[in-house]
Amino acid sequence: MLGSLRKGNFGFIFARPESGKTTFLASEVTFFAEQLKEEDGPILWINNEEDGKKVKLRIFQASLGYTLNQLLSNITDNQKIYNEKINGKIKLFDRAIVSRSDIENLCKLFKPSLIVIDQIDKITGFDGDREDLKLGSIYTWARQIAKTYCPVIGVTQADGTAEGKKWLTMDNVSNAKTAKQAEADWILGIGATHAEGFEFVRHLHLSKNKLSGDADTDPELRHGKQDVLIEPQIARYRDYQ
Repeated sequence: MLGSLRKGNFGFIFARPESGKTTFLASEVTFFAEQLKEEDGPILWINNEEDGKKVKLRIFQASLGYTLNQLLSNITDNQKIYNEKINGKIKLFDRAIVSRSDIENLCKLFKPSLIVIDQIDKITGFDGDREDLKLGSIYTWARQIAKTYCPVIGVTQADGTAEGKKWLTMDNVSNAKTAKQAEADWILGIGATHAEGFEFVRHLHLSKNKLSGDADTDPELRHGKQDVLIEPQIARYRDYQ
């Protein structure tokens, strides 16, 4: 759908609570990390949402493809395998309150290859008369960070209209009229229904895509819809067979 992410690209993922956003991040970010060269900067993962220890476990599971029991059965050896695969290329910054200056300082320090912000709406240091305008200023800033350093992936919530909905659209983004959507190059919704037998099926919809793509891009999927399977026991997503 998208092709490669490059400096200047800013997009966000959104879904209802407990639909698998963190699992999606862990699944894909660990794959991204293995593509980085020795001289490349790390992936900077900003976490101000879930418990940091839980996120770290999800990252370990996704990288190794292990269940929690498998992971904990031999922590020393598994840590070594993880270190060899990831090579220090994922830096998790975990704090309940994260400001724009925190992220800007981390960017200067690490010169990252990718920045993930979960949750982007909670970044502090912005003002606005209305909540949607305040959030819009956060997304404008995120785009500026992407232009200065590297691609940025934000994570936000879907509103109540997305509950049980298969294909999410930009109208389902929470606390937004147009301010959030206007700043993003791409927007990916993760839908989940309550239908019996579909508990582990997720529905990806790329409702916005301004990227030019590359050799890996399928033009027919520019605003594509794709069913995928979530494997929460190993923190991975996979193609729906």
